[in-house]
Amino acid sequence: MGKSTHFFGQPVYGQVTNLLDKSKILQISREKGGEHYVKSFDAWSHMVTMLYGVIQRFDSLREVETSLKAEARKLSHVGLSKPPSRSTLADANARRPEAVFEQTYRDLYHRYHGELCSDSRHSREPTWLKRLQIIDSTTVTLFSNAIFKGAGRNPKTGKKKGGIKVHSIIAANEGVPSDVRFTSAATHDHFMLSPEKLTRGDLLALDRAYIDYEKFERMTQRGIAYVTKMKANLKYETRWDINYQSADGKLAYNVKEVVFTKHVKQGEDIRHRAWIITYPHIRRDKKGNLKSVKMVSLLTNDMELDVQDIIEIYHKRWEIELMFKQIKQNFPLRYFYGESANAIKIQIWVTLIANLLLMVLKSRIRRSWSFSGFATALRIVLMYYIDLNRFFENPDADWQQIEQGKPPAPPGLPSLFD
Repeated sequence: MGKSTHFFGQPVYGQVTNLLDKSKILQISREKGGEHYVKSFDAWSHMVTMLYGVIQRFDSLREVETSLKAEARKLSHVGLSKPPSRSTLADANARRPEAVFEQTYRDLYHRYHGELCSDSRHSREPTWLKRLQIIDSTTVTLFSNAIFKGAGRNPKTGKKKGGIKVHSIIAANEGVPSDVRFTSAATHDHFMLSPEKLTRGDLLALDRAYIDYEKFERMTQRGIAYVTKMKANLKYETRWDINYQSADGKLAYNVKEVVFTKHVKQGEDIRHRAWIITYPHIRRDKKGNLKSVKMVSLLTNDMELDVQDIIEIYHKRWEIELMFKQIKQNFPLRYFYGESANAIKIQIWVTLIANLLLMVLKSRIRRSWSFSGFATALRIVLMYYIDLNRFFENPDADWQQIEQGKPPAPPGLPSLFD
């Protein structure tokens, strides 16, 4: 039997790791102190091993160790001289600074994010999409409250679980984090909103947890626009209030110009001018039947964009929720390969790296794949000697070749239904 039409001299995982720069990773590790007292298990070996476990969705170091031993003859293609033991990997997760993996992620983002950008010149996407950034956070639940303090009240029975909060900023047309910070789950979200790190012309979509009049006023003065959801208990002074109707006489939306005042103990009070846009959010089922109508109020300092654009900008905020869902569903974040804060952060950074690499690979393939379908198929063929791009462009090629080469049925034989 001949070789597969997809045959390639390097396993798929070797083609994935070709997106990484070995010399750059080792340089970062030396600068961050990750190569002190290291004999053989350097930062590259550490990265490749952890990335393998994350892509394969392994839940323990035992699974990583056993699988790598089974694939021992293929490891040279990814720069591993031998499969690491559990103790070696556990020690590396505890000792090598997580900053090595953080800087590696940031380096990879700056190198590849251009491939993930959608170009509005060749599509119907609005012009504001290229400057839209979305800020939000997600909590990764941990079993212990000792390392990262959990949020909420203590349960009546048992101990409160800990949690690490992953604060992220994404560009709306990229789908991967451009900036990430880790805190305990008990840390409030608004610390991530830093007007000084933004540039004039930026547009932010935010959850209402980020409402801060002082920061919003600084953003307005710096030419930075935001769109967020209103809180029910906010106090403000109304300057004007206008209702707009649709063609059939129903309320299309309401616009108010308001002023928020924040009293400062020492210094002049902060006054922030903004719009409140209230509109009916209509939900329908798959058949188009009305399910519910809910009034939604948005807060913005952008008084030049069309109201429908502002509503669409807030709807785009769900892109970051979809990204969090994508990461949690396709990579192992229920179980961790170590109990220390350093080990937990390393695994999350490697998960973000895996997500970025798979997004880049998926963007290079013309065939349409869902991320989950792509990640699942990649995991299955990860150590096969097949051409990654050729296989994912036409995974049925081998079967089609077999079908075409089938000999005809012998003549004269009775059919089952004769």
